[in-house]
Amino acid sequence: MALSKIKSSSMADTAIHGRRNLIINGAMTIDQRNSGSSVNLANAKVFVVDRFYWIENSSETPTSQQVTDAPNGFTHSVKITNTSTTTTPSYTQLIHRIEGNNVSQLYFGNSSAESVTLSFYVKSSLTGQFSASLRNADSDRSNVSTYTINSANTWERKIITFVGDTTGTWATDTSVGLNIIFRLDDTGGTSSLNQWTATGDAFASGSVRFMGNASATWQITGVQLEVGEQATPFEHRSYGEELALCQRYCYVINGDHAESAGSTLATGHCRANNAAYVHLYFPVPMRTYPTSITVSDVGDFQFVTYGISNNFCTTISIQEANERAVLLNLVVGATSFTVGDGAIFTISDTTNGQIIFEGAEL
Repeated sequence: MALSKIKSSSMADTAIHGRRNLIINGAMTIDQRNSGSSVNLANAKVFVVDRFYWIENSSETPTSQQVTDAPNGFTHSVKITNTSTTTTPSYTQLIHRIEGNNVSQLYFGNSSAESVTLSFYVKSSLTGQFSASLRNADSDRSNVSTYTINSANTWERKIITFVGDTTGTWATDTSVGLNIIFRLDDTGGTSSLNQWTATGDAFASGSVRFMGNASATWQITGVQLEVGEQATPFEHRSYGEELALCQRYCYVINGDHAESAGSTLATGHCRANNAAYVHLYFPVPMRTYPTSITVSDVGDFQFVTYGISNNFCTTISIQEANERAVLLNLVVGATSFTVGDGAIFTISDTTNGQIIFEGAEL
């Protein structure tokens, strides 16, 4: 007598598998540029934490900061504080830009476009309707939706499902593939909600005007975008993995890279009696090669060569770069080096010293 096969269930059948979240740094744990310091956002285009970009055209002076106030299961959030009041900004928003390579599976712009679900935790001193939207890189396809904050100063989880866009142009390369926008203020607003339109709209009519409320606060964390029409629990990644994902777009050298003042950052050779080339390798390949650097103070760094130390830099610039490494040109005031001698690039101020490699961000 033949035995029939009975399919048994397993953990694999019901488990929530990883790699669901298309957002990088959705738990707001990585803040390479600011290290948790408060940031002035007036007329700003600035990253409040890694991968989350604030843009506004207001002359008012809101601030942002990575804080440790967060819902259960999270350690950090981003807090926006309105320090004054205005009724005239044409836009005020927090944006997360996803690389096209990471959203190609959504098939946006095709008849088989996938629906996506956005979930996040939010807390605000203001209650009422707020706006969240998706938009393409050309700002000619957008889908505006809303969420409601029911209780002031209380963490609430919000879930929004967007149908996939079957038309429009959506990048699937290293450029911007999809914008997720949390717009907090606008002089206008659209009533065409939960549908794709050939516009760049990002604000729903009747939404709360954040900038018109002095001392208002708005916080967010646990941001997740996933394929499908169901929100699953937030996908936590290890700190090291999240940092590496962020470093594809921005790499920062600071005191965290040194055990003490004088710790080696890179090595090279003296190219002149007052200058050196040093090779610095990135921990992960960047999206594209960095085109510029922002240095806290060139005097926070120095290079050491044979028998000579404490040579504080007067100039630090990029000589050559690719996605994996950069050749830095270091110049000091002294003129006593021997061409060809080895050189060690070090950080002298481990508290304030910082170099940001710019140009790979979306």
